[in-house]
Amino acid sequence: MGLVISLLNHKGGVGKTTSAINIGAGLVELNKRVLLIDLDPQANLTLSLGIPRQKATIYEALRGETELVPYTVKEGLDVITSTLDLSGAEMELINEAGREYILKELLAVVIEDYDYIIIDCPPSLGLLTLNALTSSQAVYIPLQTEFLALQGLAKIKQIVDKVRFRLNKDLQIGGVIATMYDHRKVLNRDVVETIKKYFGEKVFKTYIRDNVALAEAPSQRKDIFAYQKRSPGAIDYLQLCQEILERTGQTVEA
Repeated sequence: MGLVISLLNHKGGVGKTTSAINIGAGLVELNKRVLLIDLDPQANLTLSLGIPRQKATIYEALRGETELVPYTVKEGLDVITSTLDLSGAEMELINEAGREYILKELLAVVIEDYDYIIIDCPPSLGLLTLNALTSSQAVYIPLQTEFLALQGLAKIKQIVDKVRFRLNKDLQIGGVIATMYDHRKVLNRDVVETIKKYFGEKVFKTYIRDNVALAEAPSQRKDIFAYQKRSPGAIDYLQLCQEILERTGQTVEA
């Protein structure tokens, strides 16, 4: 059964979508089957991979009009696409019974088909994010190594704790990912030390270096491995994925 991981940070511009795409692609490089779910109305994950508008997106699925219909990007990597229409979903679902569990029920049909299901959450803490957290076993927090990125960490932890207590007892903060890291900058190093004091061993040992190829890849509608497999960004995300396998008790398949 697939492990469901939500990538969450209500601050934008921290590398959340970049991490979702490239963790997914990196796990495929390590011979895992991965489903990415674009749960953000901005649909940045969908656009970054060059996926055309689908008839059945996450929006239609949440509304009960269809089951989840994966789009295959490449062998081992499927995507549930998003659309701007998703921005109205929270208002449309507000009166639905069990509205926090809609995504979990949808995933039950496909969860056996994948090793990992990775959800790219919107930069907000509304009903869509609540659905992601209720469906997940782990939350990964991508965190830009800048001072302002530290603000709101306590709020994220509070939300996760509340969801665990009320809706999903299996939910844990599985890791913190330091992104846009430059070891030459004292501020970057100081921020990493601060989050280590707050999250301890949950901070991944692999830091995602500031790398232009990571910014260029979406413009080419590719993940970092398809775009520049030997770039620092690809090296870092592959190493991060190896850490994820270790943490989640899986091995690299030959």
